[in-house]
Amino acid sequence: MNSSTLSAAKNRLRAVIKQRLTSIPHDSVTSQSAQVFQSLSRFEPYVNAKRIAVYLSMPNGEIQTDPIVRHALSSGKQVFVPYLHKSGLPPGDGPARLMDMVSLKSIADYESLQRDKWGIPSVDPGTVDQRVRSVGELEGKPTEDAPLDLILMPGVAFDTDPESGAIRRLGHGKGFYDYFLHRYALRATEGQKASDGHPAVLLYALALREQFLPASSEESVPVGPHDQPIDGLFLGDGEFKHSSTHAA
Repeated sequence: MNSSTLSAAKNRLRAVIKQRLTSIPHDSVTSQSAQVFQSLSRFEPYVNAKRIAVYLSMPNGEIQTDPIVRHALSSGKQVFVPYLHKSGLPPGDGPARLMDMVSLKSIADYESLQRDKWGIPSVDPGTVDQRVRSVGELEGKPTEDAPLDLILMPGVAFDTDPESGAIRRLGHGKGFYDYFLHRYALRATEGQKASDGHPAVLLYALALREQFLPASSEESVPVGPHDQPIDGLFLGDGEFKHSSTHAA
């Protein structure tokens, strides 16, 4: 599948799933989010993690992460959240905007975040230089990296590759997570890598049951060479799906 065909297939699936998500009652999103939180809070890699990154959710249409952020902070974990900024890269050398993960200081700090036009709590750019960052670069200015143990990711759609058993993820189309993970891997030291040479950070996604495409579905998640594989998926019906391979 060439790049233009792949892009068109992804956009078609995004449109189908996003239309489906608009019809999910808020009560269902709330109950599914509670189920994911219960599953995650008993998940050993989460329990043992000292540094986690987690997306801050939109008001509807995806698993709500507010309980996770509050629990992680109250449990003494260092919590990192996405922050979008200008890349500082010369034109043509990379994307104009990058996503990094920056730390929250406390529950009060989290509660002080203002919501953006999508209703997502957002870090004030004026406070970023006071925060720890998981990839040190910020607008071209390097600083010390903070390695992560676990990243909890959003997505639009997910399925299982019938051949490899890998959990496939379709993002929102901006490539922020894929490029962040690429940069994270480049910055990882040997001590931060697993035996296969990849960064030791674990990648798990959270999804409403309506976002998962079963084997019987006529739709499937198209992936390309730059799409990052994930380790597993927590679903709002209480099911946990583990990726049986790290192959893309």
